[in-house]
Amino acid sequence: MHLMIPHASSAGEAGTALLADLPLPRLSLLLGLLQPHGARLGSDEYSFNTPLELALAGLRSGAAAAAQAQPGTLPTAAWLAHSHGLSAAGQDWAWAWALLTPLHLSVGSDQITALAPAALNLSEAESREFFATLGELWPADEGWQAHWIAPTQWLIAHPKLAGLASASLDRVVQRSVDAWMPQARGLRTLQNEVQMLLHGQALNEAREARGALPLNSVWISGCGAAQTSTLPADLQLEERLREPLLNGDWAAWAEAWRALDAGPVAQALALATSGQPVQLTLCGERHAQSYTLPPRTPLRQLWQRLLPPQADTARLLGSL
Repeated sequence: MHLMIPHASSAGEAGTALLADLPLPRLSLLLGLLQPHGARLGSDEYSFNTPLELALAGLRSGAAAAAQAQPGTLPTAAWLAHSHGLSAAGQDWAWAWALLTPLHLSVGSDQITALAPAALNLSEAESREFFATLGELWPADEGWQAHWIAPTQWLIAHPKLAGLASASLDRVVQRSVDAWMPQARGLRTLQNEVQMLLHGQALNEAREARGALPLNSVWISGCGAAQTSTLPADLQLEERLREPLLNGDWAAWAEAWRALDAGPVAQALALATSGQPVQLTLCGERHAQSYTLPPRTPLRQLWQRLLPPQADTARLLGSL
């Protein structure tokens, strides 16, 4: 079992303070049995790729390859395309993919904030209509491919998208976008063209008339090409902490952590206690770290049953 928990900690003061008073008894016991495995991934909360993306890339292409990738160039869109059975140019993976996420950029007096895509409450029909309207920006006769995946997930493919650094959507949700705006001219141009085409759209006017937020931009991320790759079959990715953390809903985040502790973490603890292979990967906003069960002598197993070792979860999670 490989249990991966993203958004396990927050770089902000609110999340750090909450962890100090949040009892996670099973996680404490599990980490008491495990030891760090492999290098810590990531750098700081301003890097283009999240620790989760780095950890998943390591499972797909190897930790060394993931660590050596240039910031913001992990081909997460290509991996998403592959998961949906899509290919570009007949399996020619030199063609690069990009993920377009419809969202509303809120313009304030001192910053531009990217609201969560869910705030748009886009219906499938609306999303498809917007997607069709923007189709002139990626014409098929110029070599573009475009695929509607979900109301807030659109994929496009073209060779010119290769090697363009872009920031993960999770970096910008509910935050000022200034630090993560694309530097590549091609991405800036595409984003500006999208915004101009959306301005004054009849569908947006209808949304505003009924009090809904207009769709005024897209976030472009995950640009790049990738060979076909799959994640390990034993990976259990638990993403229930994502939405409350990105929305700053700390009560919901704490409740999600308690549910994880009572559910998947408890299951991993039971496996580790019985000596079965267990890997735990915790991903914060800055770093990701994996832990595995080391070999144990019968005497050590006895002592651990009599005096179960415990880890300081607040300190450990806070370091991520």
